[in-house]
Amino acid sequence: MVKSHAQARRGEVYWVNLDPTVGTEIQKTRPALVVSPDDMNAVLPRVIVAPITSKGQALGCRPVVVFKGKSARILLDQSRCVDKARLLGKLGEIDPAVWHGVMMQMLD
Repeated sequence: MVKSHAQARRGEVYWVNLDPTVGTEIQKTRPALVVSPDDMNAVLPRVIVAPITSKGQALGCRPVVVFKGKSARILLDQSRCVDKARLLGKLGEIDPAVWHGVMMQMLD
């Protein structure tokens, strides 16, 4: 039985199964940051996540962070809504101060 992660919160990082994908969408199981607000996360069976990668092109909408001792990029441009069943395990957290302003500027 898959755990629903009903308590997933903004700023938490989970292993997320992103397959199947279409076209140039980022694929496979990888870390992803929960970017959706907690009030939404509490009531809906889905969350909005942004994949995290150690590679990828440098863009203003891809803040660089150090997570688990490694440099990584948060791919805010690849944010997507996923069912909580795709969340496979919590890895940690990233302070919203690092990425939230970039996300808001990108959406402005």
